[in-house]
Amino acid sequence: MWDWSYAFQILPELANVLPITIAATVVGFAAACVLGLPLSLARKSNYKAVSYLALGWIEFIRSTPLLVQLFFLFYALPLYGISFSPFAAGVLGLGLHYSTYMSEVFRSGIDAVPAGQWEAAKALNFGKRRTWTNIILPQAVPPIIPVMGNYFITMFKETPLLSAITLVELLQTAKAIGSGSFRYLEAFTLVGLLFFLLSYPSSLLVGRLEKRFQRK
Repeated sequence: MWDWSYAFQILPELANVLPITIAATVVGFAAACVLGLPLSLARKSNYKAVSYLALGWIEFIRSTPLLVQLFFLFYALPLYGISFSPFAAGVLGLGLHYSTYMSEVFRSGIDAVPAGQWEAAKALNFGKRRTWTNIILPQAVPPIIPVMGNYFITMFKETPLLSAITLVELLQTAKAIGSGSFRYLEAFTLVGLLFFLLSYPSSLLVGRLEKRFQRK
């Protein structure tokens, strides 16, 4: 039976670890963006070796489960002298995994830039760096922001996987509460509600951004 008094009793404990879940999502998303752009540029490189290596890496990461990658980072790498804290391993795992998806998002934005923009940059004698920073990226990034927002929400909902590498986030805390009291209903229900309360407004914001850019 649902116990409201017990639910209100454990809610502060769950709320205390909510910043960890949010921080893992934000830092992991930033890492995915930082790694995804150069990966996208490597994918479009004129050097076939670089392009094929980038494509191979993207397909390998996307074809293996995130959970396996987290286990590898946290449990396998220490055997070779490379150790990460649970938070660092979780953020790195999320960043590496979703950087492959972000690279495709960036690539779609870059491909959508009209060819005339490239020709104009060449006619103005712009170098590669100036062409990318002043002309291409400012036009390529804004239209893909809604898609990036969708991946941000997806990453937020993937953070419960980090409990598998002992990161004390929402799901791990709910498991600990349930194992101590043998009452799992309230704990897991509250976790679902907290995820919903954060994810749903974010999805509405992403939807508004998408409509705004479609009008433009």
